[in-house]
Amino acid sequence: MKKTVHLNLTGHVQGVGLRYSVYNIALRLNITGYAKNLYDGSVEIVAEGNEEDINMLIDYIKNGLRWARVESIAQKWDDYQGMYHTFEIM
Repeated sequence: MKKTVHLNLTGHVQGVGLRYSVYNIALRLNITGYAKNLYDGSVEIVAEGNEEDINMLIDYIKNGLRWARVESIAQKWDDYQGMYHTFEIM
């Protein structure tokens, strides 16, 4: 089932290649959306795709990032919106 999730990552998440790493995994998983640095030091991610693939992306964010230190991930799941055609770094 396709879903949309809004994520907000806090911790040491900017300036460590997190958005680029998420971008590469998202492309491999056929997830669309974006990853964006926010002014408060957090990273916002919007991901659309199969729920199973999105959960694999979230697992990667929790366990697979080498230089980032993700302290918390706020998640807000929604019905699939179909608003994006690719995954972008903003």
